[in-house]
Amino acid sequence: MQTIGLIAGEGRLPVIVARGMRAHGHRVCCVAFRGHYDPELIECCDEFKPVGVYRIGSWSRRLRRWGASDAVMVGRVAKTRMHDPFRLVRELPDWRAIMLWYRRLRHDRRDQAVLAAVIDELDRGGIRLMDSTSFIPEQLATTGRMGSVDPTARQQADIEFGWPLVSRAAELDIGQSMAVREGDVIAVEAVEGTDLMIERAGSLCPARGWTMLKTAATDHDRRADVPSIGVPTIEALSRAGGGCIALGADRVILIDKDAVLKAADKAGIAVVGVESA
Repeated sequence: MQTIGLIAGEGRLPVIVARGMRAHGHRVCCVAFRGHYDPELIECCDEFKPVGVYRIGSWSRRLRRWGASDAVMVGRVAKTRMHDPFRLVRELPDWRAIMLWYRRLRHDRRDQAVLAAVIDELDRGGIRLMDSTSFIPEQLATTGRMGSVDPTARQQADIEFGWPLVSRAAELDIGQSMAVREGDVIAVEAVEGTDLMIERAGSLCPARGWTMLKTAATDHDRRADVPSIGVPTIEALSRAGGGCIALGADRVILIDKDAVLKAADKAGIAVVGVESA
């Protein structure tokens, strides 16, 4: 039984990944960001330890102590928390994090720059990050209609109109989601995240049936932060008047896919996978 490490942030995805690891016959050893993780995660792991978000050295030391040299990193660290002016007081960084900041991240804090720096630092600590979808390939979006609801002709036209735009926004590291209706861009995701973008789109567009699009950049590093949706995303979309969601095929995770599609069918929301060029 191989020991695989799990570095876990917010949300249900770490729980799904931990279960996937166990289903593949692995021993799961988890370091989870204190104050962020789902309590259900504890029972899904063979070893579990809360750690500070800014204490990178403790992540690798703990995982090595448990016998892990490979790890998966999944789950959000909300960007709003990252911009909290008191974050360094609440989560005192260790020496590795301090050096990482001064060597790599003072002038470039884009997602991919942060991820690359963390990957390099973990590698120096003896931990190799794996593709975060390695144990959950069945949860990824597939091409075409995924639920039982077909997109309307208008929604299909909005997908064709909006897909090049959301793809470009993802490539530029602006955001991974966009809301469109009748050829108008209603909202583009930035630092607020997908759920707040959905809420904003609903407030800006009282007419129901608009389309949400979500994907990742072509060169997106799947060792962490693969874009995802879950049942709460469908519920938020329904409340805000959205009627269709288009996802990058093989680029977006549906967290508990069966439950997501069941919720979308119940709400009358079309879920479509789009093959990226």
